[in-house]
Amino acid sequence: MAIGAVVSNRNFGCFIGSGREQYTVHHHGERLGFAALKYVQRNMLYNERCHSRSGLSYSSCIYRSHPQSVGPLDGKSPFYVEVVQPNRFRGKYRFINPKRRTKRWECCFSSTDSGNSWIQPRKLDKLGSVDGKKQQIKHAAVNRAQADYKSDGYDITGALGSLMSSEGASEAILVEGIEQAKPWWEEFPRRWIVVLLCFAAFLLCNMDRVNMSIAILPMSKEFNWNSATVGLIQSSFFWGYLLTQIVGGIWADKLGGKIVLGFGVVWWSIATVLTPFAARLGLPFLLVVRALMGIGEGVAMPAMNNMLSKWIPVSERSRSLALVYSGMYLGSVTGLAFSPILIQKFGWSSVFYSFGSLGSIWFALWLTKAYSSPKDDPELSEQEKRLIMGGSVSKEPVTNIPWKLILSKAPVWALIISHFCHNWGTFILLTWMPTYYSQVLKFNLTESGLFCVLPWLTMAVFANIGGWIADTLVSKGLSITSVRKIMQSIGFLGPAFFLTQLSHVKTPLFAVLCMACSQGSDAFSQSGLYSNHQDIGPRYAGVLLGLSNTAGVLAGVFGTAATGYILQKGSWDDVFKVAVVLYIIGTLVWNFFSTGERVLE
Repeated sequence: MAIGAVVSNRNFGCFIGSGREQYTVHHHGERLGFAALKYVQRNMLYNERCHSRSGLSYSSCIYRSHPQSVGPLDGKSPFYVEVVQPNRFRGKYRFINPKRRTKRWECCFSSTDSGNSWIQPRKLDKLGSVDGKKQQIKHAAVNRAQADYKSDGYDITGALGSLMSSEGASEAILVEGIEQAKPWWEEFPRRWIVVLLCFAAFLLCNMDRVNMSIAILPMSKEFNWNSATVGLIQSSFFWGYLLTQIVGGIWADKLGGKIVLGFGVVWWSIATVLTPFAARLGLPFLLVVRALMGIGEGVAMPAMNNMLSKWIPVSERSRSLALVYSGMYLGSVTGLAFSPILIQKFGWSSVFYSFGSLGSIWFALWLTKAYSSPKDDPELSEQEKRLIMGGSVSKEPVTNIPWKLILSKAPVWALIISHFCHNWGTFILLTWMPTYYSQVLKFNLTESGLFCVLPWLTMAVFANIGGWIADTLVSKGLSITSVRKIMQSIGFLGPAFFLTQLSHVKTPLFAVLCMACSQGSDAFSQSGLYSNHQDIGPRYAGVLLGLSNTAGVLAGVFGTAATGYILQKGSWDDVFKVAVVLYIIGTLVWNFFSTGERVLE
């Protein structure tokens, strides 16, 4: 410690042998060895390692205390040290109470292992002097030695670490367990790298999905498609999407989320790139390609849910899921914003080529940075692994799905029913919103397109706000069950309230504001039912999401069709009333039957 505290560019101090023969080492004309003793007197620390900030190596000495009291160190009095060549490291970090410092430390130099005994002084080798004479160091070579010490007053023995000397060294400091500094991107938590990659996957997911809603306009003119054909093409996506919700969950729980999500992104990206070729070959080919694209996107949500159930502790679950799902909303915004620009400059085919090719970039990162489980990641630090394992499940992949057990649990049915009620209103607003803006608010096409983006942006913002609120409530000690019920109640009752206000507003501005607030409060569902799959059954999170999202997709299909039928017989107020009734049913079911506790092991 005494030596390790003070190696510097300037000097290595003043040493006295056990025979009281003084050796003074001058380096650059100054005498600084006494800083070592001052450090010992100030706070005695003995350790296994003593690392130098300047890359210096290990030195070795033994020192012992003498009971006589001494005055403050002024840089003029000597201290005593014995140097020994190292052959091992020993000892652990310990701190001695500063109030017990009453000793003088006497150090003697030697070049043999002391075994904690006194040895006659030898040459000061490789420490800036030889036989008490100055030695100029012309290179940055380092020497290694180890410090043994003994305190008679307290019967403390141990090993003192790293005294290292090299030219250009600025300062040697004692630090516990110091490691080589890493770039910030290497220190970034591995679990959040997985979250960001899932966010990017969902961004691409909705970009590739919504581009058809823009490209279909010039395509229908080129191929002379009528409204019925356009509707058939748009709905063909859901044929495949419905097929792989539950299947994707089973695959993810058995094979791991990395394989399934990677497969999904590659699959739908290829289908996106092939869309222009299929359209030119004929309508049946286009329908098949769109259905294949739905198959790829259908596995995305179950696979992502499986990944995060293994990687994210409960205390970060809501905000991580909110961030991932906000990728879907921002994907819609990005697709709706860039598709018209690409179509105008390069033609409608460019939308599918450019968006689809982005999947290859994502897949390259996914292969190198993502792992299905923390146990599989060789670069995961032990500290982060303990954090993850302490707050989430880490078990072997599922081999058999206990369907009877899953379907016998009331919280599972609460998820399925609530997901259906939630998606009925959500799909109606997102699908029929441009028509509402045009027919009721009398917006033109440009204004309708602009205001259609607003709800997606609102959802992206409020989903992340809701996630942070939910995780904060959990960290404050509120039960997970209470947090999930509060957040989902906002996700149901908020849209219900704002939809009822639409029949009372008098200006288009307030109508748009109500729609935006409706979707903003709807986004709190990401911290409610969308987070609950991992709460009640982490090992079956993929299957549970596949079950509930199947019900949600069916609600979107039936709700969109039912809205058209209602508008033929009634008005928009009737459409909103149906949605409000389902929101209230969902609220009651959720608050009576849902739970945040694990019900599936």
